[in-house]
Amino acid sequence: MTRGWNLYRPILGSLLVLAAVFAEFHLIASEEARSSIRFRDAGAPAGLNGITICGKQRKTSVIEVNGSGVCWLDYNNDGLLDLYVMNGGTLEDLTVQRSGGLSSHHNYLYRNNGDGTFTDVTEKAGVGAFRWGTGCAAADYDNDGLTDLFLSNIGESNLFRNKGDGTFTDVAKSAGVSGGFQWHTGAAFADYDGDGYLDLYVAAYLDLPQMFQTQKQCPWQGMQVFCGPGGLKGAPDRLYHNNGDGTFRDVTRQAGMEDHDLLYGLTATWEDFDNDARPDLFVANDRGRNYLYHNLGKGKFEETGETWGAAYPIEAKAQANMGIAVGDYDHSGTMDLFVTTFSQDHFTLYHNTGKRLFFDVSGETGIASATHPFLGWGAFFADLDNDGWLDLFTSNGHVYPEAEKAKGAMEKYVQRPLVFRQSTPGVFTEVGRQSGLAGLPVFSSRGAAYADFDNDGDIDLVYTNMDASPSLLENISSPQHWVTIRTLGTRSNRDGIGARLKLTAGDLVQYASVRSGESYLSGNDPRVHFGLGRKSSIDALEIRWPSGQVDRLDSVPFDRFVTVEEDKGITQVLEPRKPLVK
Repeated sequence: MTRGWNLYRPILGSLLVLAAVFAEFHLIASEEARSSIRFRDAGAPAGLNGITICGKQRKTSVIEVNGSGVCWLDYNNDGLLDLYVMNGGTLEDLTVQRSGGLSSHHNYLYRNNGDGTFTDVTEKAGVGAFRWGTGCAAADYDNDGLTDLFLSNIGESNLFRNKGDGTFTDVAKSAGVSGGFQWHTGAAFADYDGDGYLDLYVAAYLDLPQMFQTQKQCPWQGMQVFCGPGGLKGAPDRLYHNNGDGTFRDVTRQAGMEDHDLLYGLTATWEDFDNDARPDLFVANDRGRNYLYHNLGKGKFEETGETWGAAYPIEAKAQANMGIAVGDYDHSGTMDLFVTTFSQDHFTLYHNTGKRLFFDVSGETGIASATHPFLGWGAFFADLDNDGWLDLFTSNGHVYPEAEKAKGAMEKYVQRPLVFRQSTPGVFTEVGRQSGLAGLPVFSSRGAAYADFDNDGDIDLVYTNMDASPSLLENISSPQHWVTIRTLGTRSNRDGIGARLKLTAGDLVQYASVRSGESYLSGNDPRVHFGLGRKSSIDALEIRWPSGQVDRLDSVPFDRFVTVEEDKGITQVLEPRKPLVK
């Protein structure tokens, strides 16, 4: 089968290029057509001014192009989501780090002021890190009611424990998760064994010692550019079990998660894909098959990516997988998968059949042709217009600044984000230009994450940009009904990570999960948001907690922020704030 698809792959690629060009032309021609999804640029007024560094502007090595992620978290428990932005460094910084020193660049923690602006509190909070940052994952790993922060770096990782007074302490070494001098990438928390404590998976990319050798040149599109990861030794991923006393232990081998092939891991996320009440793990690997670790229980996993159909797209050829989005886009009660990849290929949507089998539906859902010219990184499903159906966002950008000199001039280094509205169930229409993004500055973008940062009832988004400050887009779509749920575990982990929610409003039935770690090296709003469209009542909310406890609630208010505590029901209801822009 693989050989057959490879024979037709060049023809398919040409057809996809033509389809993408036509689609782009059609969008430009219909610029005045409006989408039900609308955004405005809020980054500069908000005060997100820190520049994201990743090597020099002229990229000469693979280490200078992968960029970094962002995480939303409420670190001071004031009900407003704050923003942590990972920052990279330079090759000179990395040499200093290798000798035990610190980078000259730091990450950024922005405290949400509640009025559409943020204050840089990095130094005060003590979370600058001063290492070459890549990804982050926020969660209360010690169940003390305070959100902590894990940072994956090129070099040793950080675990910042929240002290509750606005400051953090790095406990990575004493906790056992610093990981040594390695190229760490996507990190994700989940309680895989149901003991009430969050465990941690950390993906890794390339073996660092090779990065200090002379970077080779490779031919690409008629030019000589730095080589990608192909042919270089990969770095091993790690699974850390939470001991419940503030420390972790490496259980990668005994859990059956040893990365024997040393594939180039970029992003990882936990999700119960077969609805057996145990979280599985999906890993997007660059230039290799995806991993899907099925949780067998009793601390054991089996890698099932190929047998479940999530390792490769329909062409049966490995892609350059970067970012991950998870969501039940078709309301079937099973979580589907989406991955971003390199340009001149299609981003892939894997539909979950519910029978431990995924199918690539990128073509019939409208994803394949629209994404072919783009090189994608961050990605997430979110209901951006509150109509009750998940939409899809991707941040994009090339790795080669010389891309526009390529043969045929189809490539661009700076690339606009893509916004896919689920226009009819199971069909996605790209509406980025019509959603208010047409006049915004365009960058080579990387990590992306969503959150209702202004607490007005709709989903906003942020993404990092190479050699520029982050882009923050405020959602100004027309109002529809919604509800946002915060989960608090008692027997389960404090954040309720791994909880599965089912919301029923008449004939509208939706499913969602609480996760930490997704998109590309990033973390989304920890609360679960449901759009309700014109539904003016909620019939029922069912929550299956990681402990196995199932809570069923009626009389759930809508157009509100609702806190649900395990086995206690609704413990807080908050009204939304007035929109910053009407």
